[in-house]
Amino acid sequence: MYREYYNLTGKPFQLTPDHRFFFESDGHKRALSYLLYGIKAMEGFIVITGDVGTGKTTLLNALSEELENKHIVTAKIVTTQIQEDDLLRVVAAEFGLAYDGVSKAVLLKNLEIFFRQLAHEGKRALLLVDEAQNLPPRSIEELRMLSNFQMDNRALLQSFLLGQREFRATMRLPQFEQLRQRVIAAYHLKQMSRDEIEGYIIHRLKMVGWIGNPLFTDQAFDVVFEHTKGIPRKINVFCDRLLLCASLEESSEVGEKILQMVSNDLVEESWGADELDPAANIDESDLGISNNKNQSANPLLQQEQLLTALSAMMDSKLESFRKKEEKKKDHSIQLVSVDKKESNPAKVENVTSDDNTVIHGFYPPSESGESR
Repeated sequence: MYREYYNLTGKPFQLTPDHRFFFESDGHKRALSYLLYGIKAMEGFIVITGDVGTGKTTLLNALSEELENKHIVTAKIVTTQIQEDDLLRVVAAEFGLAYDGVSKAVLLKNLEIFFRQLAHEGKRALLLVDEAQNLPPRSIEELRMLSNFQMDNRALLQSFLLGQREFRATMRLPQFEQLRQRVIAAYHLKQMSRDEIEGYIIHRLKMVGWIGNPLFTDQAFDVVFEHTKGIPRKINVFCDRLLLCASLEESSEVGEKILQMVSNDLVEESWGADELDPAANIDESDLGISNNKNQSANPLLQQEQLLTALSAMMDSKLESFRKKEEKKKDHSIQLVSVDKKESNPAKVENVTSDDNTVIHGFYPPSESGESR
């Protein structure tokens, strides 16, 4: 809808990764440099990690674009929740080799022959693995074994592994010591800064013919940073909604009014509709939140206050529930059966309660000391 209103040639903030919109923030530029360094090194593994939505897949697509016409044959794997034998079949399929009804030994031999043929033609094989955090341990080990294929003291296959933060913990496991020794570079993508967010938004807008309409104010960049914390995917969702709202309001500026409307909408959507969410019907005054109409409206601050108050309320209710359960354990439950048709006194039986409610809420701390 807003594309036509603002005369844009496409959606600047689509969720589907597109290498044409790749933006070189400091972190993404460094990560791409590491990948290109690995290409020049012609050996070893490169590991790139990042939280959900930080642009790892877009980074891979940008790398693939860089490698065109460079005598490098690439295969990309995105379905990684597979065991080692199936992984080999996927690798073979991505390189265009037969895989159906073929034994593991034949798969390995066919891959080696293919890699050697590429080397004789002056080409190289590169395996790109996305969502590597989903790989089972044996599949990771199978990738390491593929790197053993050599000719003239040169590796015939190079692999780049991209995954979410938890893949770093996987790589630290003792069983992957040999793999760690073959990693020549590793980098963890971080969120973008406020200034990078401004550059990111302008870059994507210009890619679809934007010439300043609608105008994004400085306040808009501040609010986007505060709301998204510099995560590209969240930025795309927020900015797409800003453009939609601005077009519906027939506005030539993304300013305070549009920002407040979208922020309110997203806060409401994050809690769900009133009829489905009991918290939506709670009076803020009952939670100790000031509803002074003279105060400046700040939806993000109001959301934070509401979350804090609700958390305190739930803690109080949880403590009350815990005390009641403890009292149950210290007393017997009397079950009284009364026969109204007879005048005999009620029979009383003592039954010991075996109710034992356990509240699970502890998780071990995450590992520290991330290697870069």
